[in-house]
Amino acid sequence: MARDLPIFPLPIVLFPGAPQPLHIFEPRYRQLLVDCQDGDRRFGIAYVAPDRAPAADPAPSAGDVGCVALIRSIQPLPDGRSNILAVGERRFVLRRWVEREPPRPYQVAEVEEFDDEPVDPAEAAALAADVRTGFARLARALDVLTERAEDEIELAPDPQLLSFQVAAALELDAAAKRALQASRSTTLRLRQLAAVLGPLATDAERRAAVRRRAKGNGRGGRHPQIEHTT
Repeated sequence: MARDLPIFPLPIVLFPGAPQPLHIFEPRYRQLLVDCQDGDRRFGIAYVAPDRAPAADPAPSAGDVGCVALIRSIQPLPDGRSNILAVGERRFVLRRWVEREPPRPYQVAEVEEFDDEPVDPAEAAALAADVRTGFARLARALDVLTERAEDEIELAPDPQLLSFQVAAALELDAAAKRALQASRSTTLRLRQLAAVLGPLATDAERRAAVRRRAKGNGRGGRHPQIEHTT
């Protein structure tokens, strides 16, 4: 389905269902926020690489993939800035830039929204189970490494939503996240996530085991190697 959508270029890869807090401070995006409030409260987030050049104004290109963001809440600040909470909806392909009348200070694009293609439910369920197991292993190990118990993430029962949820939660480089966002196959995305989660969980568990041993020794626990040499 094609539609015109205000575009907010950001170094962020947004996934369907993922919450995204944003701080709105530039005048053009303040206007975007006003216009969204007067409309359906939706805009598009399309990835652009971070650029430290002061005059840089990066923009996505035709063919790039982004995600519709629905504004859930707005916290206005006294100086005109705002903190907002948006959530990802459907993904889109940016088709072309369009001119609006009257002209707007931000860019508007014609986008075509898309969903995943149909998959074998049994295969998707099996891959989803692997992803849940790997993610749970990683979360437990990270709790040890950070020395605090994080609130347990309630993983979605639906394989497609699960794939988006885990892709959003993992700290992957932008290229990997963009590939996951653009994929139109739930099973392919789950398979890729399972392949990533295995090594990540194994490495985190190894480091967590070292942390546990170090903490035990620091409290006066036995250290066989030291005892052997003294």
